[in-house]
Amino acid sequence: MLLFALGVLVIAAGLALSIALHEIGHLVPAKLFGVRVTQYMIGFGPTVLSRTRGETEYGLKAIPLGGYIRMIGMYPPHKGEPEGTIREDSTGLLQQMTEMSEDAKAYESAQYGPEDAHRTFVALSVPKKLVVMLGGPAMNLLISVLLMVVLVSGIGLPSVTPTVQSVSECVVPADAPADVSCEGRPPAPALEAGIRPGDVLREIDGAPITRWEDVTEAVRAADDRTIEVVVERDGREIPLEATLVIDARPVLDQAGAAVRDADGRLVTEEVGFLGVAGTPDLVPQSPTEVPAMAWDAFVRTGQIVVTLPVRLYEVAQAAFGSAERDPDGPLGVVGVSRLAGEVASADEPGFELREKVGTMISMLASLNMALFVFNLVPLLPLDGGHVAGALLEGIRRRIARLRGRPDPGPVDMSRMLPLTNAVALVFIVMTLLLLYADIVKPITLFP
Repeated sequence: MLLFALGVLVIAAGLALSIALHEIGHLVPAKLFGVRVTQYMIGFGPTVLSRTRGETEYGLKAIPLGGYIRMIGMYPPHKGEPEGTIREDSTGLLQQMTEMSEDAKAYESAQYGPEDAHRTFVALSVPKKLVVMLGGPAMNLLISVLLMVVLVSGIGLPSVTPTVQSVSECVVPADAPADVSCEGRPPAPALEAGIRPGDVLREIDGAPITRWEDVTEAVRAADDRTIEVVVERDGREIPLEATLVIDARPVLDQAGAAVRDADGRLVTEEVGFLGVAGTPDLVPQSPTEVPAMAWDAFVRTGQIVVTLPVRLYEVAQAAFGSAERDPDGPLGVVGVSRLAGEVASADEPGFELREKVGTMISMLASLNMALFVFNLVPLLPLDGGHVAGALLEGIRRRIARLRGRPDPGPVDMSRMLPLTNAVALVFIVMTLLLLYADIVKPITLFP
């Protein structure tokens, strides 16, 4: 139980730090561009702890499910009267939307005086607005990539090493079951050569061995010749001779996985066969592996976000019905914390401290990638909504210049408040659904 709690605390601290750095990604460029930032808060609800430095209040709030910075002048200044006239036959909804917009602008305008009008967010140029609003998601992307570098080059990725885990007793078909009998079958070349479990393959047929792929390439290319195999045993290099046999072995793809045809049968080729199996382990890789890894994580996260309504419907079916939860589906804070606790307290063979640390780093990298992608969705109150507003402002101004018309001014995002409130309500419902599902039908790593 203590290890479970430790895992929960680690992931909670990592998530809180990610949120704090996300908001710093907004805070720093905003201050550099001269915007007056009145608050930097981690969490929502009542303030638990705060301290004012200069013109900014820094603090923690009671509900640690996000954070925000408050910049003055998020909307165009209030002019004292509504923009445009509301006709007497206007619908009640239109009037309420207009009143909501005007009230928001009036509140914003009351937070600063004329001397600070040039320090508002709305007074920034379009490029500066984009930098401020993209600063948060960019920080999460940077954190995710840095964690991937640590995972790939520090902890290592699952791979097969040239250390011999087992030696085949005989030559058996590639698709034979594990318990197949060796009666009447020729002995495996590795067994006859004297290769033992625990030996480290150092050289095969004159080719140096540094990774398992080197073993596969050298053995398959040797056909049925007698070759020299150098192994390291008890700190000494021992040369052995192995007479290979030609056998039907699986065709491997670029990732090293066996290729199967449309019917699910193994695709084989006649190549040299030695009869050894490598040892699975975490092997540090070059940082050059990270860009492809980050792109793959971005694509997979984007697919989850795009299909989120369908996935949430499936979560609801599982939570309130008999359906099983998709292990690759969305998780709430409780679900992520539970998985972190499982990782920390796991007592599975081959899942030791290094594997646990690597899994926790991978989880935090995935969470930061999710924060990056999710905040790019062009809906308020997400950062992507403000980005979309800034881009629209830039397009309107460019069109006005081309047509020789006056500058139309900033886009009035206060008019989007009804939609903003609706989106916020959807997020609250989504959070409650995932919370309930994570409690009544959790996703587990070790069933």
